[in-house]
Amino acid sequence: MTGPPASTDDDAEVVAQSLEEPEIFAGLYDRHAPDIHRYAARRLGEGAADDITAETFLIAFRSRHRYDGSHRSARPWLYGIAAHLIGKHRRSEERGLRALARTGQDPVAASWSDRSDDRIAAQAPLAAALAALSPGDRHVLLLVAWADLGYQEVAEALGIPLGTVRSRLNRARRKVREALRLDPSFTPDAMELTPSWTK
Repeated sequence: MTGPPASTDDDAEVVAQSLEEPEIFAGLYDRHAPDIHRYAARRLGEGAADDITAETFLIAFRSRHRYDGSHRSARPWLYGIAAHLIGKHRRSEERGLRALARTGQDPVAASWSDRSDDRIAAQAPLAAALAALSPGDRHVLLLVAWADLGYQEVAEALGIPLGTVRSRLNRARRKVREALRLDPSFTPDAMELTPSWTK
């Protein structure tokens, strides 16, 4: 007989219990799917976010027997899967960012937040700067900025050394800062739209 779902904040315990009782894995989905969806939507738009979120949790469920139980939070693991899937859509993401940089109009931009049209247009320099980053640098920067992961969590998510996270993040921040300062359309009024992660 199956007991009630695990009521624990310990993701490792939920994953371990789900090996015997697969339906318990739903607790992990309930806890983390909204954040994964929001992150994917910011990167690729609402339509793709549904697919990315579903596939992230399908992959996680199928590979849960390989989960490292020493990691109490599954956030880095799940964001790593999502980042890998988003990476497969790299061209779509770059096209969306370049379209926003050119025109200030892009369906992906509308999903980033509830902004008026003039504020979306002000994001053009930032979109161009993000599009110009290498995929690895963009992953690191946006996992820190949009997923709110710490450096160690980003290292776990992407399976790279902590030093690589630091160097990619420093490089990405520098390139974004340079792009924003050199862009003639960048004004002090746009500063409120410039995230703190570029500083």
